[in-house]
Amino acid sequence: MSPRSDPDALSRPDDHIYAPERKPDASVTQPKLGVVGWLRFAWRQLTSMRTALLLLLLLAIAAVPGSLVPQRSSDPNGVTQYFADNPDLAPVLDGFQMFDVYTSAWFSAIYLLLFVSLIGCVIPRTKHHFDALRARPPRTPVRLSRLAGYTERPLAGFETAHGASSTSSAADAAIDRAAAELRRAGYRVERYDMRGEASVSAERGYLRETGNLVFHTALLGVLVAVGIGGGFGFSGQRVVVEGQSFVNTLAAYDSFNPGRFFDDTTLDPYRLSLGELDAVYETRNQEAIGQPIDFTAHVSVQAKGGDSEPGVVKVNAPLRVHGTDVYLLGNGYAPTITVRNPDGEVVFTDAVPFLPQDANLTSIGVVKVPDGLEEQLGMVGFFYPTQTTLGSGAYTSSYPDLVYPVLTLNVYQGDLGINEGTPTSVYTLDPSSMEQLTGGSTGVESIELMPGETVELPNGLGSVSFEDVSPDAGDPDAAEGDYSQSVSRFASFDIHDDPSQGWVLAFAVLIVAGLLVSLFVPRRRMWVKAARRPDGTVVLEYAGLARGEDPGLEEAVAAFADRHANPAT
Repeated sequence: MSPRSDPDALSRPDDHIYAPERKPDASVTQPKLGVVGWLRFAWRQLTSMRTALLLLLLLAIAAVPGSLVPQRSSDPNGVTQYFADNPDLAPVLDGFQMFDVYTSAWFSAIYLLLFVSLIGCVIPRTKHHFDALRARPPRTPVRLSRLAGYTERPLAGFETAHGASSTSSAADAAIDRAAAELRRAGYRVERYDMRGEASVSAERGYLRETGNLVFHTALLGVLVAVGIGGGFGFSGQRVVVEGQSFVNTLAAYDSFNPGRFFDDTTLDPYRLSLGELDAVYETRNQEAIGQPIDFTAHVSVQAKGGDSEPGVVKVNAPLRVHGTDVYLLGNGYAPTITVRNPDGEVVFTDAVPFLPQDANLTSIGVVKVPDGLEEQLGMVGFFYPTQTTLGSGAYTSSYPDLVYPVLTLNVYQGDLGINEGTPTSVYTLDPSSMEQLTGGSTGVESIELMPGETVELPNGLGSVSFEDVSPDAGDPDAAEGDYSQSVSRFASFDIHDDPSQGWVLAFAVLIVAGLLVSLFVPRRRMWVKAARRPDGTVVLEYAGLARGEDPGLEEAVAAFADRHANPAT
């Protein structure tokens, strides 16, 4: 539009630039970014705070499957059982690395993107914050009346209080006093004189941005500590029966999951012995009879060349020994079973852990006798702490404690499949190369034993005994029918070593501290100016500006104005 055709041309400034006329059908031409431009755009999007928060939320969501399905790193037996229980679904989940969530490609990609995004966020903001800390507070705006909390106070009080000889000296005294008061209140102050008007500019709350940077830097530290520090640790599982012990060596673990950078020479060879496992069950509430209340493992720890020291391991209360945390994962019964050959010689005796199958500790276990008999012998057993017969005739346990313990065994004879050196689980028996002698379709009743009883094996193979391990076993004066200590218990321990725990705790504390500071420290600016009016009078103007949410700004400006404008108070 030209000046001649513009009816408002007289009201526009002389240096107004008129945009060139554009035809109605003309299209807007967008600039081409090119490869470098697209890379710069992608980097800016990745390093934005919005993307960092989105990736943090995505990382939390991605960790959910790790708590829904067993992980090979912490529960390899659970993964095997999951494949057995879900033969169709398990391979599909395994294809998506659901059993290795925390080492999967997709979880690592989110983790690394979050790591890069936080670095790209923190470094530029730290530089900007450092520059801002060294910069002077901004100049006083010309029109303070446009800002929040604007208020005025007369200058007359300063003329009287300070004995100023003129209005100018009173204004200087007022501004000097405002600067001193603001400095005492924690503000960074700078005095300005513009157009004959003295003013002071003050700002505070840079600690808010400091807390924000501490929060994000500590979050980055957590990622580094977990990602790298955890690689030097390990997690191992071991089942220990009462009265037995294990030494903290690689070969002693039932399962062992080392970190990427773990060195087995760093293991501290201490011995952990399980003295007694106490279990407390609900007995009063009829709606929760048999529910576990507390489990306590009484252990002793002995270092190489040192004395034995007692300790206690409880659920959610690990024992810290020699740099490792010992957790109590589970427990159950370990019946002591003895097998003798036809000549009465002992060919097998051991406390065999039976794995619980329900809340009342109906348990299943396997006994393998590879030597001492004409053929190898295997037995699959069920243990019932309090045996009860169902309407169908099947046995079950009605209470998890030892009230009426019964052990049943199905006997197999043949090849156990261990002669070739192929590793097999001690909790499973492959009967494909064996002949079943009792139970099932054999027509021979399963062997049934109570503590202290012995029964002959079929086909003259010998005998099997269910040993009574209570301290008063064999004592004629002992209370009859008391089985409370007749069967040993076992405890499943998880020994965990994570060198990054201390660092993670320190960074977590910094995260909380930085977050609190960034939330509750207001960042604000405040100005005080001695403004001269057209009639020659001078008034004190006060105003503030919030850098973010600051609902108390107007009240703070008014309170400072009242305090400053009345020096006598």
